[in-house]
Amino acid sequence: MSTRAETGDVHPSLAEVVERDQVWPRMAARYGVANLVPPWKTSLDGLCDALDRAADNGCAAPGVVERRDEEDRLAATTYADLPYPENQLVALAHTLLDRGVIDEGELAERMAAVRARLEA
Repeated sequence: MSTRAETGDVHPSLAEVVERDQVWPRMAARYGVANLVPPWKTSLDGLCDALDRAADNGCAAPGVVERRDEEDRLAATTYADLPYPENQLVALAHTLLDRGVIDEGELAERMAAVRARLEA
């Protein structure tokens, strides 16, 4: 059985993210934010570190090399139209969906909750 990462298929919730094209430089300009680093980048880096440590301790999470290889492959192919670090974020979500760490419904709910907070 192949994963979506191997076939290049995009998960529906991630296709929506790509379609919206809400990359940080555009969003920062829209809201007058001068910081060049997206506010979510630190959380993304922390999540990647936690996944790497979990894999080192025997969890089913992908190890650092496997995760980075998959991230690089997805960023260069499936999510090539997104700039860094957005492609890293979406590639990680793709990997977590493929591995069943989170499912489409959970991801859609979390994305809706974040959007609601931002639009409040």
